[in-house]
Amino acid sequence: MQSRLTFKGLHVAIIMDGNGRWAQGRGLPREVGHRAGATAVRRVVEAAPDAGVGTLTLYAFSADNWQRPVAEVTHLMVLFERYLEKELQRCRDNGVRLSVIGRRDRLRPPLVRAVERAETQTAAGRRLHLRLAVDYSARQALAQAAAAAPRGPLLGRDAFAELLNRVSGSRPAAPDVDLLIRTGGEQRLSDFLLWECAYAELLFVERAWPDFDAAALQSAVSDFQRRSRRFGTVPDPAARETSPASLAEATTRLSPRAD
Repeated sequence: MQSRLTFKGLHVAIIMDGNGRWAQGRGLPREVGHRAGATAVRRVVEAAPDAGVGTLTLYAFSADNWQRPVAEVTHLMVLFERYLEKELQRCRDNGVRLSVIGRRDRLRPPLVRAVERAETQTAAGRRLHLRLAVDYSARQALAQAAAAAPRGPLLGRDAFAELLNRVSGSRPAAPDVDLLIRTGGEQRLSDFLLWECAYAELLFVERAWPDFDAAALQSAVSDFQRRSRRFGTVPDPAARETSPASLAEATTRLSPRAD
């Protein structure tokens, strides 16, 4: 079983959408938007602990993103490697533990080494768990976990979650997502953390990712805190005290009598 560390606070996941459109709307190459997006990542990571976030998962590159033009993909990979190198010391100084989920077999060896170095050197961080999803597909991870499940009795939910974390490379394992944010105006999950978002609150915002900042994150968390999360129950305390015996009694009362 994988280790599970406790990072105090919410688990917020963000689909960082709109970099390319942000740049094109300003008459700039898409690559400029991606660089502006990397700056937004720094702002949000720095603001996350004070906003009550303990785990932050950012969708950096999906498995479907390999279909983009080669030049753009190459730029994104170089940008990601540089981000890891530049932010490593900052993460260590601020108690940020960094980990990467997703496939690594299709990444360039220098990038894989940069990922491993960042994970190793930030392993002591306890203030924030920053997870970057790179070459990630939730459907693929679910299929791999199902294929790796041992034969025999069906796995319980917790056991399957541990297996899913293992095939996704989630070290340490993370709790379920509390709040999922997608920037850029689109309203879909795009194959991101489908299992982990089973009970997540969803928030779709119009602003593109390069314009997302500490105030926007705090606003999103405040919106989350105003919502009522019932997880299938009802808010009436008396209704939550239902026992199997009382349920059977109520069923008997409501059943039609045979004449």
